[in-house]
Amino acid sequence: MKTALPCLLGALVLAASPAAAAGLTFAVIAPKDGPLAILGQQVRDGARFAAEANGDTVVEIAEACDETDGESIAKEILAADATAAVGFLCTEGLASALPALAEAKVPAITLSVRSGILMEDALKRKWPLFRLAPGPKAEADKAVEIITRHWKSEPFALIDDGTIHARELVEAVRLRLEDVGMKAAFVDTFRPAQEQQLSLVRRLAKTGATRVFVGGDRTDAAIIARDAKAEKLPLALLGGEALMGADPLVPMTDGVEAIALPDYQALPEGEATAAAMKEKGIVAEGYVLPAHAAVTALAAAAAKGGDLAEALAGGSFATSIGPVAFGADHERSENPYRLLVWRAGAFVPAESQ
Repeated sequence: MKTALPCLLGALVLAASPAAAAGLTFAVIAPKDGPLAILGQQVRDGARFAAEANGDTVVEIAEACDETDGESIAKEILAADATAAVGFLCTEGLASALPALAEAKVPAITLSVRSGILMEDALKRKWPLFRLAPGPKAEADKAVEIITRHWKSEPFALIDDGTIHARELVEAVRLRLEDVGMKAAFVDTFRPAQEQQLSLVRRLAKTGATRVFVGGDRTDAAIIARDAKAEKLPLALLGGEALMGADPLVPMTDGVEAIALPDYQALPEGEATAAAMKEKGIVAEGYVLPAHAAVTALAAAAAKGGDLAEALAGGSFATSIGPVAFGADHERSENPYRLLVWRAGAFVPAESQ
């Protein structure tokens, strides 16, 4: 009995400790049908892989991404007695669910919704919403950071394709740069979807600009880079997340840079998890590792005990996409965008080059 008693006490202490307490339930909200079903499966794969590793449970809840979501998502989350909710690729279900989740003290982490207004409402009404996706200002913030660091002594241009997002992005960058005394040598809106951009390239040449920030898509950036190379004009191009779109017709020129989310499975933090997933037939692409990271962070926060939203807001958690911490605004403390550069047929992290 003397030998058995310490073992029994030890087992009881271990079972009672927050870190060892299994049985957390995570609601995973993602589309199961329609054009977003593939992305929804990525969310489910990543969340389930993380939960199962800790002995936790995932409850899958379908996201319709339209007005039919209503309050049904919140009801299903609460009926499942979920510790937290992860996913939310669309605004409709998330916005409808938050009041009920707040009342039940169930935090939600969105992997995709970038609405600034929704986050403002959440903070004002004390809804437990956290955003793993980039916030609405993150892309411009990263652009300004890179331009002020690397283009300080270089003449530069800011151009956009006239679309709402591109114009707003370039305007935000322009104003922020002028606040720190950096004025563009050339600001213009170009005509997109043209077979060639020689006239634009020649206008850029006349301004003396050697650096160009492009608010436009992958095809236009590739054409501008191609035509600049043909004109023997040494233009360094930097674009936003739109450069990550696929284009099999116009090859990208080596050296073109993009501000975008990295391929997490290729980063040191994600390699081991991606390899383990591969053994289970899961490709760690898209939302797979972000979903895995969200569940990992929530489980670590829950292990601290107390109010889960407060623990999540007050900690930093090692995950498969790198350290995850949230600021007072419930956005990621570290800007998730990175500087990527096109090399040998793919965008890769610039710091690795």
